[in-house]
Amino acid sequence: MKILGNIFWLVFGGLECALGYVSGSIALMVTIIGIPLGLQTLKLALLCLWPFGSEVKRGDSPVGCIRIPMNIIWLLFGGIWVWLGHIVFGLLLCITIVGIPFGRQHFKMAGLALTPFGREVVLKF
Repeated sequence: MKILGNIFWLVFGGLECALGYVSGSIALMVTIIGIPLGLQTLKLALLCLWPFGSEVKRGDSPVGCIRIPMNIIWLLFGGIWVWLGHIVFGLLLCITIVGIPFGRQHFKMAGLALTPFGREVVLKF
């Protein structure tokens, strides 16, 4: 069932969303200072490619206390708009019964879009 959900997701906008995140990541990585933010958008792109069955969990990365200021910088420079976009799409998809599983995936992405530093995406095929 996860594979079928992911195929529908990709056909009906997931691939476009992932390509948008990848192009944004490339634009951020052109500047040296944007590389950490570009890596976080790659996490979102990965989750956009295969959301059903994937999970977002706290990472064991050695970022330590730098995670909090980086999440604040992320929020100030666009993370809040990415989060809001996923929340709006999730609410719109949850209007219908058929759209509820897809809306839940947007809510999962919204959680990652709010604070991506210190989290990792685990893909389960």
